[in-house]
Amino acid sequence: MSALANVQGSDLQRRRLLFQISFFLLFILAPPLDLFRFDLTQGHLYFFGMPWRLGIDALISGEATALETGLSIILFGFGPIALVAGTFIWVSWNYGRLYCGWLCPHFSVVELINKMMRRAGGKHSLWDKEPLPELQPDGSQQRPDRQFWPLTWLIALFFAFIWSLSLLSYLLPPFELYHNLWNWTLTINQFRFLLIGTCILFIEFMFARHLFCRFGCAVGLFQSLAWMANDRALVVGFDKERSELCGSDCNNACDNVCPMRLRPRTIKRHMFTCTECTQCITACEQVQARNSGTSLLHWVQDEAAVAVAKGGRLTRDDTDNGSCSLTTDKQEL
Repeated sequence: MSALANVQGSDLQRRRLLFQISFFLLFILAPPLDLFRFDLTQGHLYFFGMPWRLGIDALISGEATALETGLSIILFGFGPIALVAGTFIWVSWNYGRLYCGWLCPHFSVVELINKMMRRAGGKHSLWDKEPLPELQPDGSQQRPDRQFWPLTWLIALFFAFIWSLSLLSYLLPPFELYHNLWNWTLTINQFRFLLIGTCILFIEFMFARHLFCRFGCAVGLFQSLAWMANDRALVVGFDKERSELCGSDCNNACDNVCPMRLRPRTIKRHMFTCTECTQCITACEQVQARNSGTSLLHWVQDEAAVAVAKGGRLTRDDTDNGSCSLTTDKQEL
């Protein structure tokens, strides 16, 4: 993460987009490639092309002893779960909802539909009270165009179907499912799952995207809880000593671009659902570039992150190399 912290905002967003596209493709292709799926028809997992069994069937058929079965359950059941959970906890503890902002196939759709809605109606969501400014962080103007609404609805419907189909492929033999779909020979249960799943996901994508991410996603909530428990974890820091630049040529660009509707220039507990997407940092960088300055927002970690968690003030020690430190000043908040 320290290497990424030195990357320009626009380049960082391109890298993040590459990560999101790659993981979305992996999400779709994992079942057909047998990288990971649970086959309901056979009652066991597939992992990297190999059947992943716990050995219970062998115990029932008398081919294995209770001891062998117990060891198999520990090795192939509890062991991988502990490894995955431990890695996930470590990443969340140190970097917060990094999975959400950089990999999650749901959040990538959320961001795409946000952009389409802003293009069509001037707001990220139908529930936003006020339209966003037409002035973009890079200085361009973007006026709402109602002609983009049909495309927005079609994109939401398309990704709702893709999500529903991909989820079903994790449970049923993928090639059988895709063959039935291509030849219009879906079973009644397959058709019901795809129809109901697509409708539910379409409604969620259109009306409750970021609300689900903020309040309904257990994976996201777990990451946020682990992140909040570590005051030294990666967080967006704000240089308050130069805060006057926010009012000189800026219309709260960092707030406007945040897909989770957060205010990055505040203390950590007010950014509970931050996904580390760095869109706020990129927006600030673009605004300040017009002023021949540097971004007031950037990632901080370890000692520098403590004051953000406690309610501190970011000060610039070295304007030549851009290094920063944080001092506690709770009165400013």
